[in-house]
Amino acid sequence: MRGFENTVPETQTNTLTQTPLLKALGIQIRVIGALLMREVITRYGRYNFGFMWVFLAPMIFTVGVTLLWNLIHKATHGSEIPVTAIAMTGYSTVMLWRNASTHCSHAIEPNQALLYHHNVRVIDLYFSRVILEIAGGTISMIVLFSFFMFIGWLKMPVDILKMILAWLLLIWLTLGLGIFVGSMSERLEWFEHIWHPFTYFFFPVSGAAFMVDWLPEKAARAVLWFPTVHVTEMLRHGYLGEVQRTYEDPGYLIVFNMVLLLMALMLARETARRVEPQ
Repeated sequence: MRGFENTVPETQTNTLTQTPLLKALGIQIRVIGALLMREVITRYGRYNFGFMWVFLAPMIFTVGVTLLWNLIHKATHGSEIPVTAIAMTGYSTVMLWRNASTHCSHAIEPNQALLYHHNVRVIDLYFSRVILEIAGGTISMIVLFSFFMFIGWLKMPVDILKMILAWLLLIWLTLGLGIFVGSMSERLEWFEHIWHPFTYFFFPVSGAAFMVDWLPEKAARAVLWFPTVHVTEMLRHGYLGEVQRTYEDPGYLIVFNMVLLLMALMLARETARRVEPQ
C-alpha cells in the first residue's frame, strides 16, 4: 500500500492542492460581482440611467467645480498652469477616496441578512462598494480628460504612464481607507459622525486645490505628511512634466498604503467576528 500511495503523479498532486484556492477565488469574484450589481440597483435603480450614475455623479461635480474655477480665476490659479488641469487632477482624487470611504461607512447593517450565505463575508461588502466607486471615478476621469482635451481646455499629458501609476496608487489608498473606515464605523458608533466632517476639514490640506511648490517651506513640509498630497503631485507631474516642480514621493506612498491596508484588513477580520447575521 505504501508503494501504491507513492505512485500518484506529481502534476496531479499540484492540481489537487491548487484547485481549492482557484475555486475559492472564483467564488469570491462571483460574490463581489453579485454584490456590485445589487449595490447599483439599490443605489440607482433598475431603469433610466442606472449604472451611468456611477460615473455621471462625480463627473457633474468635477465639471461644476472646474467651470467655477475658470470663471473666478480666468484660466489661471496663481500661476501659468491652467486651472482646468489643477481642478481635474485635484477634485478627481478627492471624489474617489472620499466617496469610497463614505459609502463603506456602516456598509454591513443594510446587508447583514446576506451574511447568512456562507460565501458572503464582511470583506466582500467593503470590496464591492470600493470597486464601484473606483470604477465610477476612473471612468469619470478618462471621459472628462478626453472631453477637455477635445475642446482645447487641456493638452495631452507629458507622461501618461506616470499618471496611470499615480492613479493606481490612489486606488490602493482608496481600498485601504474604505475598509478601514467601514470597519471602524462598525466598531465605534461615533466614528461615522466624526469622519464626515473630517473629510471636509481635510480638503484644504489634501492637495486638491494647491501645489506644494506654491506654499511656504514650513507649510510644504507639513502637508507632505499627507498621502493624498503625494498622489496629486504625482498626477500633476505626469500631466505637466517639468513645467512646475513637484514633490511626490512614491516610496512613502507605497509604505503608507501597505500599512493602511494591513491595518484595515486586520480590523475587518476582527469586525467580521463580531457581526452576526440577522
